[in-house]
Amino acid sequence: MIYVIIGFLWLALLLYLVMGGADFGAGILELFSSRANRARNRKIMYHAIGPIWEANHMWLIIAIVILFVGFPVIYTTVSTYLHIPLLIMLMGIIARGTAFAFRNYDAVHDDMQRLYNRIFIYSSFITPLFLGIIAGSTVSGRIDTGAHDFMSAYVYSWLNWFSVSIGLFTIALCGFLAAIFLIGEAEEDERRRSFINKAKAMNIAAVIFGANVFVAALSEHIPLADWVFGNAVGITAVTAATISLVILWYLIGKGKRKIIRLLAGFQVTMIFITTTWKHYPNIVTLKNGGYLSLMDGGGSDKTMLTLGIALLAGSLFILPALFYLIYSFQRGRVLLEDDDH
Repeated sequence: MIYVIIGFLWLALLLYLVMGGADFGAGILELFSSRANRARNRKIMYHAIGPIWEANHMWLIIAIVILFVGFPVIYTTVSTYLHIPLLIMLMGIIARGTAFAFRNYDAVHDDMQRLYNRIFIYSSFITPLFLGIIAGSTVSGRIDTGAHDFMSAYVYSWLNWFSVSIGLFTIALCGFLAAIFLIGEAEEDERRRSFINKAKAMNIAAVIFGANVFVAALSEHIPLADWVFGNAVGITAVTAATISLVILWYLIGKGKRKIIRLLAGFQVTMIFITTTWKHYPNIVTLKNGGYLSLMDGGGSDKTMLTLGIALLAGSLFILPALFYLIYSFQRGRVLLEDDDH
């Protein structure tokens, strides 16, 4: 049953990165849009992320519950030594969701809309930044469980070049996902070209920040190159991601909306496989050279059995409901467009 639980944990994190990443990316694109284009882009973004803007966090909640119930040692260590970036990320999620709701559903539209817009935009940037920082910190070997001062225990564990580089790479990845997704939502050629240009910019930013991650790893003596290219799975995943990126850019101007979305999601999946394969089952690296493993320090057999059954049973309700939610929103949008015509 433990392998079922680990599979759900991996899938929940992947879906949060893909679906939540595209969600966060919408705000990131808005941050880098001109004032003249923000209002027009905002409507397109609202229709795009409306069906899943809140449901995305379900995957994060599932991952947290799995760690809390099934792997309490990992949960306790991460939530203790990385509590500052975790708090900032959670505050960003709350602020972003609140701002999104008020700026789109507030009965009174006044000057407060500007405040809501700013909160939404900046929290969309901050949240994936710290999500990436947390991910980088778990494998950087900077978590010092034997630290005797505040800075060493709770700041230096995440405030370092490598972790911040991964945070910036995560921002570029989210912006790229959002731009690819929004290309298919734009009805006007001008808007579509605008999102294509943003996808190109975010793609270039992802390459630059990705290279910076390797430079930071080399500087801080983190064997990232070996993690990525030192095994057949990593090489295969990187090759597949590169090929799919070439195909995506070939199809991007041909109106293949669904295919390019699938290709973008596939690329993120390959990147996620590359970064997680080498760390299984030791998903947290400590400063003393030790690891926190998914295979050690888990819950009791009865707890793991109950958790696995709950996840399997819950997926029978959650996944169909999520697909129906997306279908309902998309169908409602088509009906509204037909009525306008």
